[in-house]
Amino acid sequence: MTACVRVAAVGDVHLDADVLGRYRPALEHLAGKADLLLLAGDLTRHGTPEEARCVAQEFGGLPVPVVAILGNHDYHGDQQDEVAAVLREAGLTVLECSGTVVDCDGTRVGVAGTKGFGGGFAGACASEFGEPEMKAFTRHGREVASRFGEALAALDCDVRISLTHYSPVPETLLGEPLEIYPFLGSYQLAQAIDSAPGVGLAVHGHAHAGSERGTTPGGVPVRNVAHPVIKQAYNVYQLSVPVALTPA
Repeated sequence: MTACVRVAAVGDVHLDADVLGRYRPALEHLAGKADLLLLAGDLTRHGTPEEARCVAQEFGGLPVPVVAILGNHDYHGDQQDEVAAVLREAGLTVLECSGTVVDCDGTRVGVAGTKGFGGGFAGACASEFGEPEMKAFTRHGREVASRFGEALAALDCDVRISLTHYSPVPETLLGEPLEIYPFLGSYQLAQAIDSAPGVGLAVHGHAHAGSERGTTPGGVPVRNVAHPVIKQAYNVYQLSVPVALTPA
């Protein structure tokens, strides 16, 4: 026997006062189409509390739980803690190398999230060698992926979802210039996803000119939900979750 969980997701909405209201009409009808909404980072343009209040107005008070992470744009103003606080005050769950469990009609859906970081992919990735700056860049990506993997594995749930801003696989970057792949994602995120049991979906943003669909080496479906890619207020993905029968 299986249960079906409907997961709505979008990223890279880049909200400020000029585009406030763009997504809300579609979001008002979300309850009939999805069980939860994931926001895959770059929610603001420049990472200011004022822009975060626009995000809170757009995505707060929805009829389904909303789980979000921040993206590189949300860090730009060096006010990421303030941005996250504004979103939490509006009822959004904001993750960073942490997780949460959402009850979707009796199915425990675990979501672990992180902004992630760059570093590249197998055969063309950065290494902790050379200048201190290069070693620091690479080390940061490794450490973030490690903490994220621990959070993902620790979830007590029926199915796990990975929520990142940077991509875990190169397939969803197709359409972007090859030269910038190391700044769009890292294979270490995919390693973290594949190391955790029962991951049914990996969602990310960041790659505006990328492609929607990919798969981790371990077989987990990956979806790039950046708004310029999906071109709508959100996409909905269905997860089939095995349910154990209780003896009568």
